[in-house]
Amino acid sequence: MALVLTLSIAAASCQYFDRQVPSKDELLEKELKSINWQEVDEFPSVEACDSVSDKVLRRQCFLDFLVANIQQRLHAEPLKVLYPNLDTIEMKVTIFPDAHVEFEPKLTDSLIYGKATVDSILKARLSDFPSIKPALKRDIPVKTQFVLPVVLEVK
Repeated sequence: MALVLTLSIAAASCQYFDRQVPSKDELLEKELKSINWQEVDEFPSVEACDSVSDKVLRRQCFLDFLVANIQQRLHAEPLKVLYPNLDTIEMKVTIFPDAHVEFEPKLTDSLIYGKATVDSILKARLSDFPSIKPALKRDIPVKTQFVLPVVLEVK
């Protein structure tokens, strides 16, 4: 009886060791396919939004902070004198993994000739922008970009 039990355990053990172990390349490929590269795990943030725990509300807090801060810095700026019909600029905001931020206006055809002027004004007014924590993907800082409509004069 003990011999039969021992042989049964030995046979079961051998079947356990006969299973194919996936290679590290197969495991890596499977893991890479499971990652959604179009979304970040944690959205960029600023200190004012760190206390918000809900992911959607935290994202909205951050976007509201960006727009309000850009609007405040561009308010009463020569842009309104140079371009009185300009009320909104679409701003491409890029946040890099090292936490530095770049702003690039998306100018309409009527402003394309004044691009250098607009760029220099924006660069001067946005140079000391508050610190932004970059987005995270799997706890690694990543680059993110947003295009935001910035209203130059709120009436």
